[in-house]
Amino acid sequence: MHVRRLWVGVVCAVLVSCRTVSGDGSEGSQERGKATAAAPSAPGAQFLGTGDCSGRGRADVREVPCTSEKATARVIARHDGRQKDGPACPAVTDFVLHISEHRPAFDEDGDGSVPRGYACMRNLEQPHPGDPGGGGGPHTVVGDCLHSSRKGQVEETACDGSGEHRPGFTVVSAVDERSECPPSTDLFVELPAGERPVGCARRL
Repeated sequence: MHVRRLWVGVVCAVLVSCRTVSGDGSEGSQERGKATAAAPSAPGAQFLGTGDCSGRGRADVREVPCTSEKATARVIARHDGRQKDGPACPAVTDFVLHISEHRPAFDEDGDGSVPRGYACMRNLEQPHPGDPGGGGGPHTVVGDCLHSSRKGQVEETACDGSGEHRPGFTVVSAVDERSECPPSTDLFVELPAGERPVGCARRL
């Protein structure tokens, strides 16, 4: 679950503007399930390249054969650099792994690691929080549900009520401009994935 920053103000965040919820939001992370993995020291094939699989645990990620019983998620897209500067992950992404090299020869900010890219991950089995209504994933999409987390901000939550919070809004359509949303729209949500950037959400 991740906080969306305000439209008027998707981690990357979804921006929202509501008839009853307003205010300024700050930039935040749009990744739900953010993790850091150490890049391998040996040269050769890319660590967690597209089509590769990762094992259990996101704090200390290991690449494993996709046929292994330890495999839990597959890389559906892989990009170099920082996520905020690169392409967006596919809409069906369940979580994002940030690949870093620890104790590199050059550390630009002195934090002990250098970002080497990010992997967009899809669980091999249910649940799939990135699916519409799943209550997670790095993007908000049509079919997702939201709840008000504090003044002017909303977070995604599972539409079936299985999450920690009950859903208060549902994204019913995507359009090019807010003026194209139906009159019943209660909340405008920025959709970072796809060609139509405005989500029209109604109160449940």
